Amino acid sequence: MNNIPRCEHPRPQMRRKNWMNLNGEWDFGFDFGNSGISRKLFEKTELDRKIIVPFCPESELSGIGYKDFIPAVWYLRAFELTDAQRDGRVLLHFGAVDYECHVWVNGKEAGIHKGGYTSFRFDITQLTVTGENHVTVYAIDDQRSGKQCRGKQSGLFHSFGCEYTRTTGIWQTVWLEFVPSDYIESVQFYPNIAEAALTVKAHTRGSGILRGEAYYENVLCGSAETKITSGNGFLKIALSELHLWEAGNGRLYDLKLYFGEDLVNSYFGMREIRIDGEKVLLNGKAVFQRLVLDQGFYPDGIYTAPSDEALERDIRLSLRAGFNGARLHEKVFEERFLYHCDRLGYMVWGEQANWGLDHSRPDGLKCFLPEWLEVLKRDFNHPAIVGWCPFNETWDYEGRKQDDDLLRITYLMTKQYDATRPCIDTSGNFHVLTDIYDLHDYEQDPDIFAERYGDFARGGALPDNHGDRQTPVNGIPVFISEYGGIKWNVDQESRQDAWGYGDGPKSLEEYLERYRRLTDVLLDNPRMFGFCFTQLYDVEQEVNGLYTYDRTDKFDMEIIRKINSRKAAIEADEA
Repeated sequence: MNNIPRCEHPRPQMRRKNWMNLNGEWDFGFDFGNSGISRKLFEKTELDRKIIVPFCPESELSGIGYKDFIPAVWYLRAFELTDAQRDGRVLLHFGAVDYECHVWVNGKEAGIHKGGYTSFRFDITQLTVTGENHVTVYAIDDQRSGKQCRGKQSGLFHSFGCEYTRTTGIWQTVWLEFVPSDYIESVQFYPNIAEAALTVKAHTRGSGILRGEAYYENVLCGSAETKITSGNGFLKIALSELHLWEAGNGRLYDLKLYFGEDLVNSYFGMREIRIDGEKVLLNGKAVFQRLVLDQGFYPDGIYTAPSDEALERDIRLSLRAGFNGARLHEKVFEERFLYHCDRLGYMVWGEQANWGLDHSRPDGLKCFLPEWLEVLKRDFNHPAIVGWCPFNETWDYEGRKQDDDLLRITYLMTKQYDATRPCIDTSGNFHVLTDIYDLHDYEQDPDIFAERYGDFARGGALPDNHGDRQTPVNGIPVFISEYGGIKWNVDQESRQDAWGYGDGPKSLEEYLERYRRLTDVLLDNPRMFGFCFTQLYDVEQEVNGLYTYDRTDKFDMEIIRKINSRKAAIEADEA
């Protein structure tokens, strides 16, 4: 398996021993006329090109590197199954396929999924045979339709400003899982640090005894069991040892879940996020959220990291620069990334890639909400996720204002599904109903920046650069969730299209001084619970990162770390 790209298990919180990674070389075909179904390509046993999955055809790692718009694509590969693997249920998993995905197995339809950022699966047991099987995938991707989320994928032929190379089709791991006839379909974890207990909500296929065993550093510290007769059950595991998940220290527990012949290996973290007035508390303490904007792009894989090590490296680069978390911006990151966040005690905000969606019309809810609910379901158990942000900067769409009901209903549904985390309805603008009031401010003059928020720091009103469309809510947490964006191009010759916010500094010394003074304004504000600097690394033509696109240092990171990591005003209260 080591020769297979991205060979690691894609779902660390739902690991079973019997699975098969389908990454690697697949047959591939462009479908520029979107006519493949009429041509019955799902009945073919070969296509005209090859591609390396899970990398999108726009990427170099795919072996193709085609950068123009691609309306539809086809994939095909064979796989072998034994009688033993078919003795139960055969589940076909996709980490993510952009956007509308149709799947056939041995020429018979297995299912359809809409949504370019979420994971899905089909039970293909009845479609398989012992011996050779074929899976065919057809992906439609109309990024300019206004009916799908595309995030920072460019709506023009070229990348420009803060929009980048597109991703079409399969871009996360494809895999098979072999489970018993009765098995655990999904679980939700509810940690209670006051009682030192974990409640597991389980959804099963079939009836039986569900047993859970919790371990900390290989020592059994709690177990429980319950009988499930209706496909749903609750299990409360009292822990003999309480180890808190904190910023900088994941302290994860291992969890084994038994249900009949099924065994799921998982993990969880014991932590609590709650709001107290203007503070966001982690385990009852005010921890300043030193966040950085992470957009999840890679030079050779675009949306897909070239390796699992590359995912972890981005987190460690952020920690090295003095940040303790990130806004995962305009993209739903893969579960392996969240696993490393969980391990390393790295706080992140889960966000949907809402750009490209026409949020001005009522049917925007139909296009947005089903996929967003899939995000909440898939990522609910990750302790690293400290908040949700379904929308970011809902600017007017072709001159039409946002449908406020779309944001309001999405917020309410988010809170209905997950009452354990705060939710920001739309980061920056234009707020409708939110737990946290955040602003984006790319002012480059530290004196103006300091004056702007000085009165607020002294108990006055929050100045809002979109005050004509939104009204700050008093008494709830506030932070500047995008600032900085300081342009610094280390290679003037090769990037004449280099883009950043405002006028770039003329010297390294000027850059570091501007960075320090802008950041100090937010650290020293007793009414701010955090900040988010734009951004961790350059992306294509956007050069406001602390690292280059290939993750090379642009500055002395020890200087940056000292600026970011000094004690904030809200943390002084905790001393």
